[in-house]
Order: sequence, then C-alpha cells, then structure tokens
Amino acid sequence: MTSLHLSFFPFIFLSPHLSLPCSLPTILSEFLDIWDVNMLRKPDEINKRQHTTHLYATDNLIVRRGQEFQLKVTFDRPYKPSDDQFAVEFVIGGSPQFSKGTYIPVSVASDRQSPWAGRVVESADNVVTVGITPAPDCIVGKWRTYVAVVTPYGIRRTRQDESRDVYILFNPWAAADSVFLDDGNEREECVLNEVGVIYHGAFDDVSERPWNFGQFDYGVLDACLFIMDKAAMPITNRGDPIKVARKASAMLNSRDDDGVLVGSWSGDYTYGVAPTSWTGSTEILLNYSSSKMPVCYAQCWVYAAVFNTFLRCLGIPARVVTNFFSSHDNDGNLKTDIILDENGRIDKQRTKDSIWNYHCWNECYMSRPDLPQGFGGWQAVDATPQETSDGMYRCGPASVQAIKHGQICFPFDAPFVFAEVNSDVVFYSRNPRDGTLEPVKVNSSHVGRMVVTKAPGQDTRRDITDQYKFPEGSPEERTVLEKAEEYGCQREKVTLPEADVELNMPLIEVRVGDDFELKLEFNNKSGQARTGEMYVSGNVVYYTGVTSSEFLFKTPKLLSNISKVIQVRSQDYMRKLVEQANLHFIATGKVKETGQIVTAMRVVSGLAKVSEEMFVTVEFTNPFKFNLEDVYIRVEGPGVMPPKYKHYSLILAGSSLNWTESFTPRREGPTKLMASLDCAALRQVYGQTQLTVKP
Repeated sequence: MTSLHLSFFPFIFLSPHLSLPCSLPTILSEFLDIWDVNMLRKPDEINKRQHTTHLYATDNLIVRRGQEFQLKVTFDRPYKPSDDQFAVEFVIGGSPQFSKGTYIPVSVASDRQSPWAGRVVESADNVVTVGITPAPDCIVGKWRTYVAVVTPYGIRRTRQDESRDVYILFNPWAAADSVFLDDGNEREECVLNEVGVIYHGAFDDVSERPWNFGQFDYGVLDACLFIMDKAAMPITNRGDPIKVARKASAMLNSRDDDGVLVGSWSGDYTYGVAPTSWTGSTEILLNYSSSKMPVCYAQCWVYAAVFNTFLRCLGIPARVVTNFFSSHDNDGNLKTDIILDENGRIDKQRTKDSIWNYHCWNECYMSRPDLPQGFGGWQAVDATPQETSDGMYRCGPASVQAIKHGQICFPFDAPFVFAEVNSDVVFYSRNPRDGTLEPVKVNSSHVGRMVVTKAPGQDTRRDITDQYKFPEGSPEERTVLEKAEEYGCQREKVTLPEADVELNMPLIEVRVGDDFELKLEFNNKSGQARTGEMYVSGNVVYYTGVTSSEFLFKTPKLLSNISKVIQVRSQDYMRKLVEQANLHFIATGKVKETGQIVTAMRVVSGLAKVSEEMFVTVEFTNPFKFNLEDVYIRVEGPGVMPPKYKHYSLILAGSSLNWTESFTPRREGPTKLMASLDCAALRQVYGQTQLTVKP
C-alpha cells in the first residue's frame, strides 16, 4: 500500500485553505484514500506499445505528447463521480507553476478545464483507469506524477515516487505536434532506426561508416536531458523543437560551454579516443553525463552522429547528411579563393579558404511557424564548431527549402549553409609588383558536388542534392544565386574567355601502402599547338582540406592531347599519412602559347578493410610491412552488446589477432554488430555484420 501524507498547496479548483480540526483522521475516512498508482509502464503493456517507446531501456513510463496514455488508480473504495473529486498532477522543474506550464493538474471531471485532457476510461470495483492526453506543445522532459484527492480540508496527495516519473517526448506521429512527419518510411528511419550509415570519402569514391546511434540504450535518454540541464536551458523552452535543436547544436561541442565533445583535427589523440575509433554514440553520452566533462575527441561525423542520437532520442525526426566538397569560407561570401603566383603555382601562404572533402551535419524535421509558409520540413543543424552564431559555436536550424531558393535572410545561419553547397572556386593570379589579384579561372560546380543521406529502410545512400540546390547552370540556379546576392552574399562576377584546353586527372583506385600512377590528360580543343607548363603538388591532407605535408612536387611539360604519367611511391607518402588517408593532388599551370591558366584537382582516399566473424569474434591481420602500435579495437551493437574495447600494445607486421567477446542480447529482432580498429598509423578500419536475435 502506498504511504500518503497531507499537503496544502494551491490546486486549480481548491478553495482557500481551511483550519484542521483535531479529529481530522476520522473526518477524512469518508473521502477517497489512494492505495496504488499503476503507470502501466512495462514494455508489453498498452502505453509503450501505442506510443512506440517500447524499445527504450528504462523501467519508467515513456510517452509522446499529443497522444493519450493510461494509468490505473486503486482507491480504498469504488469511485463515485458525483461525490468524489480527484486529479492527476504532473510537475517538472524545481519551481513548478501553473502559469508557466510546469505544473499541470488534470481533472477527470467534464466540468473542470485543464491544459491536458483527462477522462475516466474505465471504473471497475476500486480501480479507475484514467486516460491522460498531454498537450501537443507541452514541455519535453521527465515529469513527476502525483494523484490528489480533494477534500474540504485540503488535498490528500501521494508522496513522490520516482517509479511514477514519466518521460514525455516529441511526437512525430501526432498531426498537432510541430515535429509531425507524415511519411511513415521516413519516420521509421529517422526516429526508430538505431543503426545508421555515415558517408565519407570523396564524391566519386564514397565510403561508408556504420554507426550505432543507440538512442534507446540504457541511460541515453537521461543523458540527453542532462545536456539541456547543463546548458541551463529554461524548462519552458523545452517544448519548442526549434529552440531545443539550436541549443543542442551549441552543446554538442565544447568550444564555449563545456559541451559534450572536444574537437580535434591535430592527429594527436593522446588524452582521449581518436575520432575514427568511435563506433557509436552511447559511450560518448554516458561518459559525458557521468563525468560532467567534455569527451575527447570528435570530428564532423562524430558531432553529427551524436547529435542525431540526441534528436531521435527526444522524438525529433533526424538524419545525418554528408556534403561532398563542402566549402568553409573565411570571408562570408560565395567564393573559395585559391591564390596563384605569376607562374600559376599555388601560393599556400595566401590561400586561407578551404574545401572539405566532405562535411557531415544533421537535418531535423519540424514546422517553422517563425518563417513564411513553405519553409518548414527539413532543417539543417550543425554541431561542428566552425563559426560563431549569436556569440556561440552553433549552426541552425536553417530551412533547407529556404537554402534551395536563396531565401537566406531567415534564421538561423542560412547564409553559412548556403555557401557550403554553392560557393564558386575562384583561382586568382597575384601580381608580384602590387599584390593585386586577377581572377583567371572560376569553377562553379566543384563545391556541393553531392549531398547524400541513408535511404529509409535500406543500407544504401540517397542523393538529396536536389533538395539543397537546383541543377548546375539551370535558369533556376541563376535566379537563386541572384536572390542570395540581394541578401549580401558576394560572388565573383567575371566573364572569362572560354578555355581551348582542358586539364584532367582521371579517377584512380588506391590501396594504402601501394605505389600507383597519377595520370594528367592535356586535352587540346583549339586545333593549334599548345604546351602546358605545369606544377603538380601531392599533399597529405586532413579531410577538412588542410594540408599536413607535401610529399610530391613535379614540374612536367605537357603537349597537346598527350597524357603524362607521374609515379607516386608509397615510401614517399606512407610515413606522412594522417587519419583517413587522404592524398590531395592539384595541378596548376599556364598554357605557353596563350597564357591561359589550367587547373585540375583529385582527392585519393584509400581504406584498409577489417575481416571479422562478428557474432562473437573480431579477427584482424596486419597486412603491412610495419608494426602497428597502441591499437584499440571497439565493438558494440544496439540492443545486444554495450560498447566494449580492447587494447593491444603491438600488432606485428603480418601477424593476426582474434578477440572473442560474449554478450547477452537485450531484445529480439534484427540488429547489427559493429567493430572498429584504430591506431596512429592506421585509421578508418571498420567492419559490421547483420544479426537476428530470436525469442
């Protein structure tokens, strides 16, 4: 039997407090006494099944707003609607107030008004089944639950009991909720799918990285709510997905608010975990919520993956997107500037803008009542700390529709996202005498070459470039760029003579550690003799486009329609490799007869593959001629295995390892196991396998 106490707090339909006679217990015996409150919180009971929250690993009730849930109240006698008055109270935050929506009394009487709907579903003997429908815009978070009986002497109320706490989430199934998503396949993928694929590499050599979002894992929901607490986000703002997404985009990085993840692109991860080593979000979020300290380390896909977990966990439809050749423009315009000297060689000291081989951010689905009609739906948000917005490192939510149509005047941070997919790459020739810059070549199609995300219900990618921009060279694209210019985005307006020669670098496939050939094709369309005096630079680069070191420099002379092959030796680049094994080749130069500038770029990414029997054993063979030191292997799977890792101080060249790990599945059904191997000399080694757990 539940212990009770008497309390006298204001209630929505309570008269002023009355004095208590000495015979109070005797007098109260004629009023309802509360024996038990059953929240119907088990996974196989009505609430979690109807609210699609049965996958969450918690004993508490989890429901979605704007949709009825039920609880059963057992009294000491049958409930008499004509004589008895009781209500179910919901409280959130430290100073609950009815006027702020943090104290919600729900009456089952039809003549009593309440912000949330309440009704008696069934009354049998002493048990009353109550239906509660939270408002579709109510605060999202962990609510405390009480049952209160009204007497002339005050309120008879249950004591606080954590087992009765109820989590209320956003509801993409409810049409009245601002995150409503009517496409069932998209909703299944972007809310319920725990295992994702994150795309990286280059647009013509796309690689996949499996990721365990783990939004239903034990402790993850509390960790996501802790993030909002840590940000000191007002409780009253936590029902607005716009404000939640914007606050989280700041809190997922640690640059200015001790947020979840510390970014590092240095290659030195001595004091944490290398970004390429993570296989899921669970370990990161649980570490943050337990230590209250930022977790080391992250790069863009880690920020996006953990942000995805946060959004899906709270019920906001979300997906990770990858933009190939993503501009990071330091000048706030629509130009990525590459400076050449008078001979056509890149001036690395004066070239400040960078083009990321790829960049990952998130999209979340919501209405935008703060914007004109038509700009709701998918919103771009980005937790990677690149530039500040309103004084903090954050980005979005920015309407994808507004970006596509050049309406970049609307909040939040649309100009930055617009530039990421629409910048021109402009090559300038610098005059050595007065330092003036003259545009000599404009590439308007390099940036934003392809935007992809995982296809709903499939492990294949979906090209969503057309959701961000119109086809290159189309009249619609020209109109959009003109519209963006009206809102302050500057472009390089120059008409250059059409080049009569082209320089190409064909795509090549490379395995890390191999020698290979780089081909330059000098195509002459003029019908006259042409000679190219070239500079070819090979650099080890981070995926952000920032150069780590140069390992090759050649000055070949090219003749019309004759290919030139340059030998690239593994011994020149292997010891200089940084994570993700990106080699960037750029060729620039002049046509001797005309003075035209010609350029070509190629990113080469080579990935080693891990071989594994993933049910219980991870196997790896070191295929290289050098030893691997300080190696970490991680393995995890949503619903079957929490994150586990093993450290190997040395894996000799040509040797193999086997790691067998037992696990106990938490639930039945299809899932995946994912493994990663990471060390300073070898990043980006991943493996995964399908697994079906039978009852």
